[in-house]
Amino acid sequence: MASSSELSFPTGLGTSTPSSISLLGQDLAADLMGKVGFGELAYWLVAGRRPTPGETRLFEAVLVALADHGFTPTAIAARLTYLSAPESLQGALAAGLLGGGSRFLGVTEDCGRFLADTLVAAGTERDYDVIALAAVRAARDQKRLIPGLGHPVHKEQDPRTPVLIAIAEQEGLRGPHLRLFEAIGRVHPQVLGKRLPLNGAGVCGAALADLGLPTDLLRGFALLARAAGLLGQLAEERRRPIANQIYRTVDRNAVYEPLPGSRED
Repeated sequence: MASSSELSFPTGLGTSTPSSISLLGQDLAADLMGKVGFGELAYWLVAGRRPTPGETRLFEAVLVALADHGFTPTAIAARLTYLSAPESLQGALAAGLLGGGSRFLGVTEDCGRFLADTLVAAGTERDYDVIALAAVRAARDQKRLIPGLGHPVHKEQDPRTPVLIAIAEQEGLRGPHLRLFEAIGRVHPQVLGKRLPLNGAGVCGAALADLGLPTDLLRGFALLARAAGLLGQLAEERRRPIANQIYRTVDRNAVYEPLPGSRED
């Protein structure tokens, strides 16, 4: 059996000695603290390279876009958990993050993956309207929803979408994923017979994919952003509590009804 001195667990991330901490090959205290922003560091940790200023600007715009959307199910879950266990801030944060799925937050990854897969399937075709039209038709025929298309509140336009596209254009980062997403926005009414907005979560996924980040990790960035929003929700819950009102409103309006198919009269 090998001794501890013979074991080796390679990492390109963080290590430490009694007198220093190294992160990404840099001295954490001397080279990074006060010199690198948190968004820049988050990108660097995942991509394995330091982002350019333009990439940092677009990446941080995505994080801001996803941080908080008001009383979403994730925010309510966090507040109610904090009501139930105020001694467990981490539990309340975790409760909110666990709700990041196909309807909330997860659309960022779903859209990025959908766009990446569609581009791969398109091969050498680079007419984005042609690719988009085929993708929308295939989704309709398979009775699948297109990630990033439509929004429960913003029926005409998601205000985040044009801003993120503009930032990507300004920074020279409006790549194939964003261009395909925009093409989907143009052509889908031909197939679906109605116009739906390109939502912010979807455009975030397209932007992150154009930044070269792995599509199977994109949900993690949405959760990273939402963690800040949830912490804000919990801070506000401390200042101006509403979770007990939410709980009591639901509880006091609960009405018993027999389950369908039961033998009760």
